[in-house]
Amino acid sequence: MIQGFLLEAGLSRGDLSEADWRVLKGLLPIDAANRGRGRRPEGNRSIINGILWRLRCGTPWRDVPPKYGNWNTIYRRFRGIVTLTWLAIFERSR
Repeated sequence: MIQGFLLEAGLSRGDLSEADWRVLKGLLPIDAANRGRGRRPEGNRSIINGILWRLRCGTPWRDVPPKYGNWNTIYRRFRGIVTLTWLAIFERSR
C-alpha cells in the first residue's frame, strides 16, 4: 500500500518524506516560487532528493536520474551545501 502511494506521488523509496521536507525547507536557499527575474531554478526538493540518491547509490554525478533535475545543477548545489557546512564548522570553532 505505501509503495503504491509513493509511486502515485512520484516519490522514490529514498526520497524525503513530507515531515523531512518541512524541516529542511526553511534551511535551504530561496525557493523557486519566490525568486525574482532570470531563469527559474529547479525545485529544491528534487535537487535534495537527487543528492540523496547519488550519495545512497555512489554512482557518478552524471548518472543521477533526470527526474531529479540536471545532474550538473545537483552537483553544484551539493558543492555549495558542503562549502557552507564547512564554513559554519570553521566559524563555530573560532
